[in-house]
Amino acid sequence: MTPEAALIELLGRVGARLGESVTVSTEELNQWPAAAVSALKSQGLLLKARPAKSVICDGCEQDCSMPVQTVTRANGSVTSFVVCDKRSDTNRVPIPAARLALWRCDGQAVCGFVAACLGLQQTTVQPSEDGLLPIGMARGNKRTQMLCLRVHGHLALVVGTNAMPLADVIGIENGGFTLDHAVLHQMVDAATTADTRHTPNTTKRDARKIDTQTRYASWQKAYKALRKKRPNESDVWYSQQIAKTPIAQGRDASTIKKHMLA
Repeated sequence: MTPEAALIELLGRVGARLGESVTVSTEELNQWPAAAVSALKSQGLLLKARPAKSVICDGCEQDCSMPVQTVTRANGSVTSFVVCDKRSDTNRVPIPAARLALWRCDGQAVCGFVAACLGLQQTTVQPSEDGLLPIGMARGNKRTQMLCLRVHGHLALVVGTNAMPLADVIGIENGGFTLDHAVLHQMVDAATTADTRHTPNTTKRDARKIDTQTRYASWQKAYKALRKKRPNESDVWYSQQIAKTPIAQGRDASTIKKHMLA
């Protein structure tokens, strides 16, 4: 995984949650490039979250999800553990603090990252009801327009009538993530409306198209993962499993089957 891929993975999760907070465990971050994790934290895209309340117990091979109990001793030391109620030969299973550590990201954190990269003063304008989070006034060579973040499924930067997937303008330089200033300046100058809050129907239609493509891509990715894990099942079975997950977004198995094979 490259540093850019790590950021795109994080942004994809935020988009799938429509801008709401997503969490990433320290264990998972240990599998990401160290340079990416360092940049994500230093640039405000990964913020410390509350410790996990449950974990997969490693006291035996059953891998049960168990609630975590934490005890603070008189000397101030903290011990966390799970209590196994499924085996007679297992009781308390200690859980290291590192396994409980979580980091979070949400749409507002992404807006702060974009504003910092572009040197913008973050706006105090409240979010609109059409899935746009205002970031700040962006300046091109000809005009100044409100730059927004669209959080419906596929994070994208929006200026007036123009929209561009955020992932398309991301780069990395000197150990930190950057955005392509030139492309964003062109977006500002090419926008056909000076309304800082309104996005025309054509842009919204394009947004829905991108969201649909993103949804299909997530089904295809899940299908490949299931085939690798359970290679002898039917396509109907795979689609039924995907239909039970959040990425189905309410679609039935037959619809998923049609698009996961593309």
